[in-house]
Amino acid sequence: MVTEHTIFYGIIIFMWMETIWGLYLSLRQRRIYKKSVEVPSELKEIVNKETFEKARVYGLDRNNFSMVKEVIGGVTTTGLLMLDGLFYFWVLSGSMLTSMNLEKGEILQSAAFILIMNTFNFIMSIPFNIYDIFFLEEKHGFNKQTMGFFIKDKIKGYIVTHLIVLPLTCGIVWIVKVGGDYFFIYLWLFAILATLFLLTIYPDYIAPLFDKYTPLPDGELKTRIEQLAASIHFPLYKLYVVEGSKRSIHSNAYFYGFFKNKRIVLFDTLLKDYTPTNDKSKDKETKEEDKKGCDNEEVLAVLGHELGHWKLNHMIKNIIIMQVNMFLLFVAFGFLFKYQVLYNAFGFYDEQPVLIGLTVVLQFIFSPYHALLNFFTTSLSRRFEFQADAFAMGMGKAVYLRRALIKLNQDNLGFPVYDWLYSTWHHSHPPLLQRLKALEKSD
Repeated sequence: MVTEHTIFYGIIIFMWMETIWGLYLSLRQRRIYKKSVEVPSELKEIVNKETFEKARVYGLDRNNFSMVKEVIGGVTTTGLLMLDGLFYFWVLSGSMLTSMNLEKGEILQSAAFILIMNTFNFIMSIPFNIYDIFFLEEKHGFNKQTMGFFIKDKIKGYIVTHLIVLPLTCGIVWIVKVGGDYFFIYLWLFAILATLFLLTIYPDYIAPLFDKYTPLPDGELKTRIEQLAASIHFPLYKLYVVEGSKRSIHSNAYFYGFFKNKRIVLFDTLLKDYTPTNDKSKDKETKEEDKKGCDNEEVLAVLGHELGHWKLNHMIKNIIIMQVNMFLLFVAFGFLFKYQVLYNAFGFYDEQPVLIGLTVVLQFIFSPYHALLNFFTTSLSRRFEFQADAFAMGMGKAVYLRRALIKLNQDNLGFPVYDWLYSTWHHSHPPLLQRLKALEKSD
């Protein structure tokens, strides 16, 4: 018979196995950063010595930071579990309701528990966020945030998160309590509806709270993007530029929206000749070779890649995988959440709170499953990226996509040399060299 101690220490052991595995992979990549001090022969026409060295040092610093963060995270989680942290926060949530003269029902207590746990995690994450942004990213010239912007952004994120999460938590607990033997079906349907609702309201009501979205000005680029979208019948509704330069000089592009309401968003840092409306300090005399970002042809090639994801139904495939996975997890939870020994393992001997059961089963018991699923989805994502590159090449964008990938890699100080095992486990996008070789093979 499985005992509470077997479950508890099995969870702790697997968690540290994952942590050690992650550290092992990081150490393998760290050796690459240490040894690769000269530009490899196949990269000499792609990356100059100065940029290669900057990327190497940046990668090494991020690697060191990730290892320290991973160890501290493992120690913190272990300490929390060993000290019956979940039970303590659950009792604390009940006391909070009592102090507020609120009835201590399980639904309200679950909401209070989420609020307390999220606040704890929020506070614990702040030192890492500050170091990441104001020391590491600042050191390498990426950070554009002020401390005031950072604080305001974090407060807004905290408030918005809980305005969304707390009602969802109450809904989840209520469904499990009243849903009967087949509650997991209702829970799954609720999750689907909640996801669709959030995806619908996010672009118009949530995203603008954090970043400024401006319609792409009329001109050659806008006209050619519209022509590109029309050529494959992409239902483009609006084109936006987001002022990502207020946060960082890292660049990106993406699309979102349902049915006939598709929108394309370009980071201002992606556009070589774009000047943010509030940026009065930008040097108008910047030399052409010193400008970051992509020219119009390269931007169109990047969008050809993104449109490839849409045309090849990659988003739909990912959504199907996510929903099937969610359904299976809810079914498993339905079979396991009444198993008292799971609660005993975390200090709950007299009650079986639904939210604690969800946390234990989905986060801890199924952690080996999540590790395998993450590896599968990472591998699938790399395959999708190659397919999207091939689609852009089929649109006649191979040369410009190659140029764009090189520029973006240099602008973001992406290190082009990776340990094969580290890359296989971590990279949802193929490294630069693999993508360039695939484009060359397809020429």
